[in-house]
Amino acid sequence: MDMYAIIRRDGWVDGGDLERAAARSSDVGDNQMPDEIRWIRSYVLGEESGKLGTVCIYEASSEEAIRTHAERADLPITEILRIADTVVVRPDPS
Repeated sequence: MDMYAIIRRDGWVDGGDLERAAARSSDVGDNQMPDEIRWIRSYVLGEESGKLGTVCIYEASSEEAIRTHAERADLPITEILRIADTVVVRPDPS
């Protein structure tokens, strides 16, 4: 599987909306597509519109698997980028 960054701009009205989307995403990935996709982490963006967006890091068998997962979980996709490599200078702060 390859690593991907999925950009989702202006996808959610508020934190509750995003939490519901995260639950759907986990359910679809863990129960319907466990051999095709794995959610690693997400960074939440405060958009200029006042809505929330995300940059999500996934491990997936293909870009098509990401699109199928998003469709089943009712998640927006603005852009999908394959990650070529990772450089960790410092771990994410907790």
